[in-house]
Amino acid sequence: MSARIGTIHRVTGETEVRVELNLDGRGTCSVATGVPFLDHMLHQLASHGLLDLTIKARGDTHIDDHHTNEDVGIALGQALASALSDRSGIHRFGHFLAPLDEALVQVALDCSGRPHLSYDLAIPAQRIGRYDTELVREFFVAVVNNSGLTLHIRQLAGVNSHHIVEACFKAFARALRQAVEVDPRRAGSIPSSKGVLEVAGSRA
Repeated sequence: MSARIGTIHRVTGETEVRVELNLDGRGTCSVATGVPFLDHMLHQLASHGLLDLTIKARGDTHIDDHHTNEDVGIALGQALASALSDRSGIHRFGHFLAPLDEALVQVALDCSGRPHLSYDLAIPAQRIGRYDTELVREFFVAVVNNSGLTLHIRQLAGVNSHHIVEACFKAFARALRQAVEVDPRRAGSIPSSKGVLEVAGSRA
């Protein structure tokens, strides 16, 4: 099987983002986005998803973290779509419940080619450190729209904002790992009764 690696270099008037993602990695992570809490969450994604992940970003964080947070999500989603290619041979679906102390978050996802996000986190604090917690949803919107994931995030318990968000990223990482792993019974075939999974406009 060829290497499942996605590499993206995205440049706008607000940010410059480079992402390299290896779906068949060992959890190696080197990220520097200029947004410390986002870096922490991306480390969780790589570690628990067993993704090799390199992200370097420069953005207008002197204004706020919104553009950098969103554009990292966009580039990560594009890298994921590139690494998955036609999505042949994968399990396609993933699900995980992640506890972190009092917090419990459920993630279910489908590498369907159809972008959709159902997001149900009730994060008590407006900020974790300097990170605006509204940006958690914006990050996942960007990832979903650019990777073609159907993603459902549900908070089942939790009162500590850091715990809730970290449990979310850990659950996402493990569900994604499950979904993108190669299914030996598929023998490289597309995991759809329609025979195709496409990010742009497919209804497989």
